[in-house]
Amino acid sequence: MLTKRKKTAVIKESAIHDTDTGSPEVQIAILSKRIDELATHLKKNTKDKHSRRGLLQMVADRRTHLKYLEDKNKKRYSAIVKKLGLKK
Repeated sequence: MLTKRKKTAVIKESAIHDTDTGSPEVQIAILSKRIDELATHLKKNTKDKHSRRGLLQMVADRRTHLKYLEDKNKKRYSAIVKKLGLKK
């Protein structure tokens, strides 16, 4: 689970301005952190099918946010992908 302190740190790393909490970059970064934590949980608990379903939903949601950002602003898209190391 993503604690408030970890979430705040992730927001500070990817925020565009001081009060930014909802930009696509921030949402993608938060989802990526949650996906990483849940993936490590699933490596230990292989039979946890409910969490696996949640993981797949988060991956789909992140993909949707990435697609939106790619359509709206290629430069910001490539910056966040490079920063998080998401593609190739």
